[in-house]
Amino acid sequence: MEMKDEIRIEAPRDRVYAALNDPDVLKECIPGCEELTKNSDEELEAKVTLKIGPVKAKFGGKVTLDKSQAPGHFSLSGEGSGGVAGFAKGGADVELEEDGDATILRYTAKADVGGKIAQLGSRLINSTANRLAGQFFSNFKDTVEGDA
Repeated sequence: MEMKDEIRIEAPRDRVYAALNDPDVLKECIPGCEELTKNSDEELEAKVTLKIGPVKAKFGGKVTLDKSQAPGHFSLSGEGSGGVAGFAKGGADVELEEDGDATILRYTAKADVGGKIAQLGSRLINSTANRLAGQFFSNFKDTVEGDA
């Protein structure tokens, strides 16, 4: 599955980039996030509980960041396991474009799922993934703009 979207955040690019690299901000914004640990500048570890249709699972996983083109562009990749519920892996490319005093955040994300979750069907998985991404970016926008 692939998701693309963009959001305008009323904050300078440097503040948006810093927030995207702050584990406390991310933990607050990620739906179902119970724990987020920064192992290094390029690696995070998370525990997230999600409900996808009738399946509720706790996922543990790692995310690796590629900041070689930061702060304008960066990418991330990760994978997580939900035990018998299955697994998820994927990545995203993020672009932060300055727009006056605001920032346009664009992302393209790809994900694959397997196990019991994959049996739920692509429509349910896609709608859930889009809803979760929408919640994250709405929470993130509110948090970053609220810190102004």
